Formats: sequence, C-alpha cells, structure tokens
Amino acid sequence: MPELPEVETTCRGIAPHIIDRAITQVIIRETRLRWPLTPRLDKLLLQQHFHHVTRRGKYLLLYAEQGCLLIHLGMSGNVRILSSTTPHLKHDHLDILFENNLCLRFNDPRRFGCVLWLTGDPLQHDLLKDLGPEPLSDDFTGAYLHEVSRRKKIATKLFIMNSHNVVGVGNIYANEALFLSGIKPQKPAGKVSLEAYEQLATQIKFVLERSIKMGGTTLRDFVGSDGKPGYFKQVLNVYDRAGLPCLKCQSLLKLSRLGQRQTVYCPRCQR
Repeated sequence: MPELPEVETTCRGIAPHIIDRAITQVIIRETRLRWPLTPRLDKLLLQQHFHHVTRRGKYLLLYAEQGCLLIHLGMSGNVRILSSTTPHLKHDHLDILFENNLCLRFNDPRRFGCVLWLTGDPLQHDLLKDLGPEPLSDDFTGAYLHEVSRRKKIATKLFIMNSHNVVGVGNIYANEALFLSGIKPQKPAGKVSLEAYEQLATQIKFVLERSIKMGGTTLRDFVGSDGKPGYFKQVLNVYDRAGLPCLKCQSLLKLSRLGQRQTVYCPRCQR
C-alpha cells in the first residue's frame, strides 16, 4: 500500500504540472472504486483550475475554484503525469486532461482507492475530520504521544499506526522508527516513558523525511508520479530482515505479527 512518503512524493511530483492549468477534458473509464466515483465528475471539473495541491494523511487534496478533488490510492493505486496522447492501460480508470496537453491519470488495479469531489471544507469530511496530527507538523511531539497513550494497553506499534493518534505511520515506517528509538513494538503504549516518546517522535519524523527525500519506499505496486520507483527500501534497518543480524548489535532479528502485520525487531536493542 502506498504510505505517507509515497503520497507526499506523488503530491510534490504532480503539483508543478497541473496547478493553474485549465481542465479541458475528463475521461472516466470505471466508476466502481472503493466508493462510487462522484456522479457527473467529468462535467463538474471541466474548465476548472487546481490552484493548490496538498496532502492530509494518505489522501491527496486538489483544490479548485468550486470544490476539492479528494484522491486515495488504496492498496495499489497511483496517479501519474503523462502526455494526453499516451494510450491507456487496463486499470487506468480516470484521466484529467489539461491545456498543456498533459494528463493526470489514476490507475488502481484492485479498485480500493477513491476519487471524490467535495464542496465545503474537505477537512471536515467524514474521511478526514477525525484524523490525528500530521507526523511532520509541530503538533506532533513526544509530549503529545505520551499524553494520549496513558493507560492504553495496546502495543506501541499499533498505537502509532492508528490514524486517530497520528496519520501516515505505516507498517514499514513504524518498524523502522521503533528500532531507531530502542522501543520493543509489543510494549504497551501506556508504559512507554515521556523520554522514550520524545525519541520516538523524533525518529518518526526522521524516517518519514528521509523516505520522502529518497522518493518513497519501493513496493511491488507503487511507482512515483514520474514512473520511477523510490529507493528508501535500500536503507531499511529491520523491515523484511527477520533472521538476519541486527545492524547495531549483530543479534538475529525476530519476526512476530501485530495486528496481522509483519513486525521485525531486535530483542537486544529494543526494550
């Protein structure tokens, strides 16, 4: 699944090509996504301009004059900038064509993503209004994590992966940040100290920022907006390395499952 760095990479990749460009045509090939495509979207977008492109959690927000286009990439989706004459492939469900002869193309083989047209404040939409703070914002701190985790028995890894607590800390990045913080993933969130949470908040920011800088994590189903994969996977410390030596202490990394997700950690470095 594309995670926050992949979505941020996509956001930055598409913005320069579509901002302030008139939409000349919208081609809809499939409406049956996770939620049905907004009716008459091809008419609603025609001749509008996207004046701002941003991200909230794993959602792309493309602001236009009369509303906002909300896009989620689901399990395997992507959006890319292509020439408007590029032939479409089997799972290319939506094209938005611009006056500069470029096309924003939404591809989603599993159709778990969504494309919705919103009016009013999109941040108050049911999909967004209850999301936690952005991990790269000033609101996300160790003190915040410590406060909201008190008396919680849930594993710390699952706690930071819950989008109501903080958005965008997916499985790969949770594994990495917990390793760098020295926190065992299974440790109850309510038993982690303020000092440890301050370290964890710092490492979450570090891991995400490094991944964004490197273009996101190379996953089987994800390519960036320019068609190039990311390269963060080459520097992962623990994820997908179960049974291999810890890069810090050489102990063998252990594999467990939390919330049905692969969890890899060092039994010596993480307490």
